[in-house]
Amino acid sequence: MAKPGYGKRSTPHQRPRARDDFALLPARERYVAGFVDHLPEGAAMSVKQLAKQLPLYGQQAISTSLSALSVAGHLRRVRCPVGTGDQVRWAYRTFWSRTARDNEWWNTYLATETAVQAIAPADAPTPPPPWAAAEEQSPPPTQAEHPAGGQPSGPAAVAQQRTPPPTPGTRGPHATEQGHPPRVMTHDTPARGPGSTPPAPAVTPPPASHTPGEVPVAFRATPGPTAPSPAYLALARLGRDDHRLALSAADCTALEPLATQWLARGVSVDYLTSALTAGLPAQIDSPTGLLRHRLTDKLPPRLPTAEAMSPTSEAPTPSRRILIECTACGRPGPPEALPDGLCHPCHHTHTGGSETAPTPAEIATVKAHMANLRHLLKPV
Repeated sequence: MAKPGYGKRSTPHQRPRARDDFALLPARERYVAGFVDHLPEGAAMSVKQLAKQLPLYGQQAISTSLSALSVAGHLRRVRCPVGTGDQVRWAYRTFWSRTARDNEWWNTYLATETAVQAIAPADAPTPPPPWAAAEEQSPPPTQAEHPAGGQPSGPAAVAQQRTPPPTPGTRGPHATEQGHPPRVMTHDTPARGPGSTPPAPAVTPPPASHTPGEVPVAFRATPGPTAPSPAYLALARLGRDDHRLALSAADCTALEPLATQWLARGVSVDYLTSALTAGLPAQIDSPTGLLRHRLTDKLPPRLPTAEAMSPTSEAPTPSRRILIECTACGRPGPPEALPDGLCHPCHHTHTGGSETAPTPAEIATVKAHMANLRHLLKPV
């Protein structure tokens, strides 16, 4: 199986397997195609891996056979970006079709979302082990599930063992608190004498004033002090940068709404500070009045947002396209630029180009030209 290599991906709508699927191909290509067709999904299809599995042919023969299968319409090697942001990487796959397809069909299929999803590696999280799901679904043990003897086991038994038994002379918890009915006093219980002191009544805690499920007031978290706004901090730092603009806490609170309007219009804190401290007079009698005047008169304009500046009929973001790799040399390109899955140089080499046999007149012309060159090169 392929890890980062050219894993196999089968195309949809293929005809069922038959003995004459690749009967029109040469013997070597038919042998390679039959082996590739029976490989499982995600299997490695690089030249080296196929050469290891096919003992009859070497890497060069396998590479030539894959190029011929690509020209025949059975194979396309592609790459696609996977991930977002800085985690984008290239995923490589090889689409295989038992049914021969033409270039138009391949270009149309590789432009669909189905092909993009097929090339993307599966990043699904690992499912939990079976025993973890069984533990989540099994209910807690009840009284009927306890071992023989009616004693709980596991954490319940540990918790019961850690409960100290009542010491002699002290009353344990009331019987009704343990889930048993209260015992009725019989004649065996000794009666209290006339001169004996009655026991002190048990002190019961006062009923809670809060409703069930409500957190008591004593345990409620007290809200901490709120952090000052950026506008308040910018005004407070003016006095430390320039002593002539020293403001009190009340002055900063009074001028904070005006400074907030500046920051709401998209300016930064440094821009606000520069606008308030530029061109100050030598002596300032009322820094609060000066800053209020500048915050009101020098209020910057509101810039339009990026959504408002963009045209209403914005073109939709193009989806990720699949790049086809040349089956012979691996050069990437759009599907339209690589007919038969081969780049132009490899396609010209594989198909033999459009060269025709030279005519006798052309051969005679070349021979005469070469003879003339040799005569010119002779020493005088």
